[in-house]
Amino acid sequence: MKPSVIVLGGYGINSEAETIFAFNQAGADAKYVHVADLIENPKILESAQILVIPGGFSFGDHTGSGKALSNLLLDRIGKQILDFVKRDTLTLGICNGFQVLVALGLVPALDGKYGERQAGLLKNTSNRFVCRYVHLQKKSEKCVWTKGIDKLFLPVAHGEGNFFLPEEGLDALEKNDQIAFTYVDENGVSAKGTFPTNPNGAQRDIAAVCDPSGRIMGMMPHPERGLWFSNRPDFTLAKEKLIRERKEVPEWTENLQIFKNAVEYFEEK
Repeated sequence: MKPSVIVLGGYGINSEAETIFAFNQAGADAKYVHVADLIENPKILESAQILVIPGGFSFGDHTGSGKALSNLLLDRIGKQILDFVKRDTLTLGICNGFQVLVALGLVPALDGKYGERQAGLLKNTSNRFVCRYVHLQKKSEKCVWTKGIDKLFLPVAHGEGNFFLPEEGLDALEKNDQIAFTYVDENGVSAKGTFPTNPNGAQRDIAAVCDPSGRIMGMMPHPERGLWFSNRPDFTLAKEKLIRERKEVPEWTENLQIFKNAVEYFEEK
């Protein structure tokens, strides 16, 4: 049976269609659910296995990225969301969704303190919106979402992706294997905070983190926007190299594996 996926939409959230497509392509049963409908009927969560908060600019980011949406969810259905993540479920926040998960206290949730905000996603050190492709290196072995992945090449599009946590918190993230992906160059060498390899100045080049269980992940880059191999900005050159090497030109990128991992997690149950 296909795992049921709730993809939130409304109030400035975007990328819902791409996210739904990605999960359905991976073998899930993903459906659009407006935030207002979820608040009116939070029991929808009881029949779902995966909750996704896509990217976008919820409530126009007028009070800060993700803050208004996270406050609304906390005030109206905070308990139901905590009940959902305590079950054997998966949760993913992409870009603005990552900002919401941080504000909700679902990541990094160090010491199991779910519902307590511990980190922040600050303005990019370039002080401007950054939209480009970046390289990621998989770091976490415990994270469900990173299984079978080595490196990814995918787009970012944000103005506030600078992951911040006090030094002791960063040490705990590394010790607990909660850093899911980091920014690297095309050769897999650490970005070391250097723009544009690290597009936002995030500490320790952190692009994605998970909770202690590995079932909840927040990430700034957009895997749903880079699914087809032809989406790559270097597609023409990459295609030519593969042809000359007499290799097959793939239809899909490695980014689809993130969504496949969620489906396979429940298939293995």
